Amino acid sequence: MQRNITGEETITPVIKPGHSSNGCCDHDHVEKSTDASVHNHDDHSHGSGSESWRDHWDLLTALAILLVMQVLEYGFRLKFSLLTEFLIYMPAYLLAGYKVLALALRKIKHLDFFNEFVLMSVATLGAFAIGSYSEGVAVMVFYSIGEWFQDSAVSRAKTSIKALLDIRPETVVVIRDMQAFTVKPGSVEPGEVIRVRAGENVGLDGELISASASFNTAALTGESKPDTKHAGDQVLAGMINQNSVAEIRVTALFRDSKLSRILSLVQEASARKSRTQMFISRFAKVYTPIVFALAVSLVTIPFFIAPSYEFSEWLYRGLVFLVISCPCALVVSIPLGYFGGIGLASRNGILFKGGNFLDVMAKVDTVVMDKTGTLTKGVFKVQQVFAEGDRSEQELMRLAAALESHSTHPVALAIVEYAGEDYRSVEVTKVEEISGHGLKGYADGVEILAGNARLMDMFGIFYNKEFHSITETIVLIAIDKQCAGYVTIADEIKEDALQTIHALHRMNIKTVMLSGDKQTVVDQVAGVLNIDKAFGELLPEDKVNKVQELKDQGRKIAFVGDGVNDAPVLAMADAGIAMGGLGSDAAIETADIIIQNDQPSKLVMAIRAGRITRNIVWQNITLALAVKVLVLALGAGGVASLWEAVIADVGVALLAILNAVRIQRLNL
Repeated sequence: MQRNITGEETITPVIKPGHSSNGCCDHDHVEKSTDASVHNHDDHSHGSGSESWRDHWDLLTALAILLVMQVLEYGFRLKFSLLTEFLIYMPAYLLAGYKVLALALRKIKHLDFFNEFVLMSVATLGAFAIGSYSEGVAVMVFYSIGEWFQDSAVSRAKTSIKALLDIRPETVVVIRDMQAFTVKPGSVEPGEVIRVRAGENVGLDGELISASASFNTAALTGESKPDTKHAGDQVLAGMINQNSVAEIRVTALFRDSKLSRILSLVQEASARKSRTQMFISRFAKVYTPIVFALAVSLVTIPFFIAPSYEFSEWLYRGLVFLVISCPCALVVSIPLGYFGGIGLASRNGILFKGGNFLDVMAKVDTVVMDKTGTLTKGVFKVQQVFAEGDRSEQELMRLAAALESHSTHPVALAIVEYAGEDYRSVEVTKVEEISGHGLKGYADGVEILAGNARLMDMFGIFYNKEFHSITETIVLIAIDKQCAGYVTIADEIKEDALQTIHALHRMNIKTVMLSGDKQTVVDQVAGVLNIDKAFGELLPEDKVNKVQELKDQGRKIAFVGDGVNDAPVLAMADAGIAMGGLGSDAAIETADIIIQNDQPSKLVMAIRAGRITRNIVWQNITLALAVKVLVLALGAGGVASLWEAVIADVGVALLAILNAVRIQRLNL
């Protein structure tokens, strides 16, 4: 049985705002963290998703002028002089586009010519220069409406994150000098007691003092079933007290609560780009200057080769080319798709540390799992105690429990619980925990070893080899270099472990189990769960070697462990997944993906989230590129007008955004 030393670790959440300079579209609002100030970026002050219709009176007025003029010209067949059209359309153009023009000018001052604001300004001012006033206004109006909808889509995509933010109460009731005070949660120190009434959110992490209380943990774990806690159990910020008044002794500052760390984790995730996102950003940087060059070539080259060259006609074609070329649909919808995937997963109690890990999970073909705490509950119970020699079973357990009380391993805790309070009178010194083997120390002056057969072999202790045939977990105990007996301990398979393995097999994913436990125990669990391959009696370095063997075979690997003693394997796997990470600082620090409760079935959901996100992102890429190539060709050939160009550009962007937002409403 593998053992570990769990040190108390803390992390400092860093919210990375992320900055995209992707050439054409500076959609920083997609890349930024989900903080309330996300829409304050000056490049997009013209379209915050949180704004109402009244905040866009200028754009709506411009749209109304455009629609009225179209009705008069095409419905009532009224004719206007060019000067009249200019005097009517110019105010509408300025109302719709003054912010875009200002941003374009600011970019040009910084020698940044290849961006969407300059592109749209050049295209629309060019339309005015050749007398296509209505089309110039239409391009600016519909482009600005598209920006508005893009910002609104981003805002909706962050709903699940904002919901988490909203569950942190603004005040808590703290008990000081036998009196209740309502204070800000940030002012409460560890060790103080807070009172939470029925229906209220818990504001800080702590330990339940009341005899018992029932909590809704759905916001943290995605699990709707109420969780009953008893005195001494851990209670986390974000849980909702369901039935009675509960008193909780605070164990962490407000900023250090698990919920605060989870929020920081999800906020950081939006700044970590997937390979697809990075490719699109690089693509846009190269693509935009090329498009400008092609548009200029489309206007100038025909002068030398066309039999009858008319400047206004070819300038119009160049303007159409510029409008349709803007890759906004790609640059906005793709990161929005990944953010949607992160939100979908977090709503189901699965935290991705970045969009890149959604890509990885979509490609996983092998899932490697730890046994204890992943497929089994990790709640051990002593089954039998066998003493050899002169010592009684009670005396053997007293000494063993005194030594095991210095470990946090589940097996050690089981022995301590079984022994009761007798061990507390034993003086234990020089305790050494040997990873993957067990414990060594001195109890009341005698040397004592407690661990697996490898520990006995390491110190040359003779023991009965028939122990290997026992299917349960065994802890051998040696006193003064002699085997003094052993303890059998049993674990229990989790309720949804079998359905998880079956679901993975239906997805054509190979399953492998690695464990430090005895091979007989590992084989028994693997047989019950129908796992493809299972390896037992492994040290941490052996697990690393097994995973490396699979990687050498070209397998895409997700490793699922407890995030503490499996840290080396979590780090080397393509995706390291911590099971039950809600209560573990080390899991939050080490893993790429965190399953907030102990359910193996969440692993299947994580893979589905990755595959759903990948499919929708590639749908958007295919749609945007296909439409743009078609309309670019039609525009260069003089078939498509500015109207078709703007409708195609804005239409494709909106369709792609709506498709990306759809991720949030799917079920895993």
